[in-house]
Amino acid sequence: MNTTSPLAPPAMRQLLLDCIRDSSRIIAALENQLPVIEQIAAAISEALLGGHKLLTAGNGGSAAEAMHLAQEITGKYSRPDRRALPAICLASDGTALTCIGNDWDFATVFARQVQALAAPHDILVIFSSSGQSQNLIRATRAMRQAQGRVIGLLGKGGGENLNLCDLAVVVPSQRTAPIQEAHQVILHLILEYLEARCAATGSDTPSCS
Repeated sequence: MNTTSPLAPPAMRQLLLDCIRDSSRIIAALENQLPVIEQIAAAISEALLGGHKLLTAGNGGSAAEAMHLAQEITGKYSRPDRRALPAICLASDGTALTCIGNDWDFATVFARQVQALAAPHDILVIFSSSGQSQNLIRATRAMRQAQGRVIGLLGKGGGENLNLCDLAVVVPSQRTAPIQEAHQVILHLILEYLEARCAATGSDTPSCS
């Protein structure tokens, strides 16, 4: 029999309030990293509008965020009048993940796809709450070998991946949930910047028609 007592309602409410306040504080702290967020958004926009592609990767909840960024770029964020732009999430193809994981190992699932898909001046965006995932570390190294750039959305100090990124935002938290929430805000800021650039360029140009 489970003898664990549930939290009393006041304690439960305080738990949830503490989580809200912690997330709000961490997201507000992104203002301190706005210059690098702007650099990241500009680099992604320049690459995409210059004919290069974006690759994204992550594990678990971070894989969902990597998928979110890629699909908003190939589809639309807020502007249905801009053309589709090339973005591929390396975590979204179950056949590739299981094939590579089975024939090599799980640490290779993203690097192998980078080797197949990346070209010079492409960008890889990695989402990692720890920066320590071996499959992302191998992917960043493979991207460097392909002469592409690596952008990291990280947390918990950045981990090993921090030193492998050309640009990175390290969310100032040790808790996975608010780190991923902050990453969600950052990916939306990237999309806001990208679509504003498209609007500024003009819908009748080759970049944004």
